[in-house]
Amino acid sequence: MDFSFTQEQEMLRNTTRGFVDKEIMPFIEEWDRTGKSDPAIYGKLADLGLMGVCIPEAYGGSGMDYNSLAIVCEELERGDTAFRTAVSVHTGLNSLTILQWGTEEQKQRYLIPQAKGEKVGAFGLTEPSAGSDVAAMKSTAVMQGDHYLLNGQKTWISLCDVADHFIVFAYTGNQTEKHSAISAFIVERTWPGFSSKAIKGKHGIRAGNTGELFFEDVKVPKENLLGKEGEGFKIAMSALDNGRFTVAAGAVGQIMACLEASVSYCRQRQTFGKEIGRHQLVQQMIANMEAGFQMSRLLVYRAGELKNQGKRNTRETSLAKWQACDFAYKAADDAFQIHGAYGYSDEYPVSRYLRNSKAPVIYEGTREIHTIMQAEYALGYKEDKTLSHTLPAWEQQNSASE
Repeated sequence: MDFSFTQEQEMLRNTTRGFVDKEIMPFIEEWDRTGKSDPAIYGKLADLGLMGVCIPEAYGGSGMDYNSLAIVCEELERGDTAFRTAVSVHTGLNSLTILQWGTEEQKQRYLIPQAKGEKVGAFGLTEPSAGSDVAAMKSTAVMQGDHYLLNGQKTWISLCDVADHFIVFAYTGNQTEKHSAISAFIVERTWPGFSSKAIKGKHGIRAGNTGELFFEDVKVPKENLLGKEGEGFKIAMSALDNGRFTVAAGAVGQIMACLEASVSYCRQRQTFGKEIGRHQLVQQMIANMEAGFQMSRLLVYRAGELKNQGKRNTRETSLAKWQACDFAYKAADDAFQIHGAYGYSDEYPVSRYLRNSKAPVIYEGTREIHTIMQAEYALGYKEDKTLSHTLPAWEQQNSASE
């Protein structure tokens, strides 16, 4: 076991942190207040190679390992959840799914421009009546000649108005067959019948674009079927392994931000003639943040190392996502408490941290879903089966690039 970061990873962390300090921190309070951010930020992320950090160089990426993706997500969420979410969706849910399941033609057409940051990818699974219960979706894709006719609606889709390409899930068979009748497609924004609409008035992650997708007789070429018909559920679940990994890494960054803000405030604020950091109950909250940070980071990078080795990591990633997000929510609550009345003001960032920290506890598997998953693994009721397509091990990517 080696718990140290490589020199390349440390350089990546410093680069990402510098980007956050320069391009996000000075503007985030205003972006959060107005509910929008500078769209040019995606191009700036691309210029640093952060939109395809773990995609092989052969497909336009930076060719770094999966834990490097975790580092990027950690540091971006230290700035704001919205920008970690963008990388989670673009890279974790979309690009890595095409890398794992796509044909060579699909990788050339979609993965390369996404890894370079020339195009932005998103992921359409959730529907108004289908969240944790994926089989409750109502979207359909009916084969007609050389194309599928896609109809339906998706909701709570990050980058809904920003992304160029979407991985979309729909029934291609009898809905009574549930999971085995779901298929996945790569859909382009410019196709007739596609539209999107942002959701306003969100509790948190206000600087991020989130909303609905609508498909009205969208003609999807049959070559845009991702994987085989009926593999959609498996594709979605494998994509969530990658998405949950990035969410967990982001939660580590959220705890880090809460800890930094709280330590700074503890040294500035005095009560009863001494710094509030000298009070034991405040120290307890700081200690809990530190413990949550260290434990979450170990869980995340353990899952990342399994990814590097090309091993299934659904169980480990689920645990990391569940625990890190819970720790982050508690850290944000404690940070708010430490700041007292000032927690209610946007003069300090902790109110934003608290608002932002709730969504990750819900999306990409609620804490309740992950609790059940971990119990079923422990009881022997759940066992991961071999997939027809696996995410390439990082060593294999390196060999292929050379």
